[in-house]
Amino acid sequence: MPTFAAIDIGSNSCRLAIASVYQHKLKLLHEDREIVRLGDSVFQTGEISPDAMASTIRALKRFQKAVQTHVVDSVRVVATSAMRDARNAAAFIAWVQSATGWTVEVISGLEEGRLIHLGVVTHEPGARGRCLLIDLGGGSCEITLSEGGRVREMVSMPLGAVRLQQEFLRSDPPTADELRQLHVYIDRELRKLERLLGKPDVEMVVATSGSAAALAEASGSLPAMVKRRPVKRAAKKAAAKMSRKTVLLEAETGAVRKLAGRLARMKNADRLLVPGIGPKRSEIIIGGAFVYAEVLERLQLRGFRYSPLGLRDGMLAQMLSDSDQHASVHKAVEQERLQGVLEVCQRYAIDPKRVEPVRTHAVKLFDTLERVHRLPPQYREWLSAAAMMNDVGKFMNHQGHHRHTQYIIENSEIFGYSPSERIAISAIARYLGKSRPDAMDRPLRSICVEQQGNVVRAIVLLRLAVAMNGNGANDAIRFDVQVYPKRVLLVLHPGRGGAAELERWALNKEAAYFHEIFRRGLSVELA
Repeated sequence: MPTFAAIDIGSNSCRLAIASVYQHKLKLLHEDREIVRLGDSVFQTGEISPDAMASTIRALKRFQKAVQTHVVDSVRVVATSAMRDARNAAAFIAWVQSATGWTVEVISGLEEGRLIHLGVVTHEPGARGRCLLIDLGGGSCEITLSEGGRVREMVSMPLGAVRLQQEFLRSDPPTADELRQLHVYIDRELRKLERLLGKPDVEMVVATSGSAAALAEASGSLPAMVKRRPVKRAAKKAAAKMSRKTVLLEAETGAVRKLAGRLARMKNADRLLVPGIGPKRSEIIIGGAFVYAEVLERLQLRGFRYSPLGLRDGMLAQMLSDSDQHASVHKAVEQERLQGVLEVCQRYAIDPKRVEPVRTHAVKLFDTLERVHRLPPQYREWLSAAAMMNDVGKFMNHQGHHRHTQYIIENSEIFGYSPSERIAISAIARYLGKSRPDAMDRPLRSICVEQQGNVVRAIVLLRLAVAMNGNGANDAIRFDVQVYPKRVLLVLHPGRGGAAELERWALNKEAAYFHEIFRRGLSVELA
């Protein structure tokens, strides 16, 4: 029963979730959260301050003790908006590596939105219809249109609560000029959202993150706020930790708009007493409140429902999918990845039908030569993706197109694949011409030493698959594989009305490299 840990280093807080797998599902074991305000200095100076780094390291070390206590098998650490923007992000990543041994993965805004969406639709059955997801964090805001559990449209905007507070709202309470500049900025960003989504007809609006929880609870206290100033007893209630089994929190659009206006007229000492907001959220709530109000009004939505699910839940779901092919989430992630690869093919004028024989042959080689290559299971999917995208570089130039292919795959946003996975896939697709992989090549230097050998073995399999489809025939050849102690025999069956002499010749050219990598001979015969 494997146990996973997901750590989200956000612009406002660090979060930890630990879960174990039980009967192909996740069972939450432990959660922790620490406000670190990593984005405070980033959004002012462009760099993470030493104090913010130190407080984050302290939180991560506490998380590490929990990870060790629960004997976690796999840990994934991701960072979001603040780390995307920070000039000194590499120095902080090195510090985390030195202090904890963990590698921090800085993900894009769209990948952040995808993982949040995955976490919500995996655990919220009601969100599998046509719904809109809003996640407003410390540095960015991701809005996703989902239908049938799949992402239809997504946009990531620099509208995080900490970012808006640091860039626009310096006074307490904010001045009229600060609020005017804030509204101009929000308006500019939301025009992009309107062009993409229009007025979406959705069954449900789900909002995640602490800002949504605070606004939902505070909007319910509007009548009390009109009659009297908030009392300290309410503040204590608001400051109490919310469990994952939070009571249903909802907010109507009109209430959010009224609340945003009233919060903007309050001093921080008064805002922190508002039920649901509390001292940790009061300093950054105004910008987030106005973003929610504008989004709901512009898209003509009636309101939102708060969900405590978030990025860490999506990370855990992804880890479950990668480790357990029988888990229900595995099929969803697999379909998401395939759709991402198809979108890249479409963008670079690759006909999926033309590359399908290469993909089919690559996957069959992986399956039939399993005891020869001994690659980890995830390489099957990576090999399949590399086979489909191996010609995208021709869109730029036929000459040296394998180098262009590697660059495009590594730097494209492919849903479902992390940056490190895209690097591995791009390296597999890189060496299909005359060149051979070398440990000093940039594509391989970007891959950890432990994985370089696996990537090279996957390259050999893809080279064989490409060799079998050299003539681009519509009716692809079939082949059988026979594995002997010292050699591998490929028996080719030509397609209708065709021959396989060209494919046999191309495969024989790969025999020497096959022997170099696998220490077995390669023989090719025609049926």
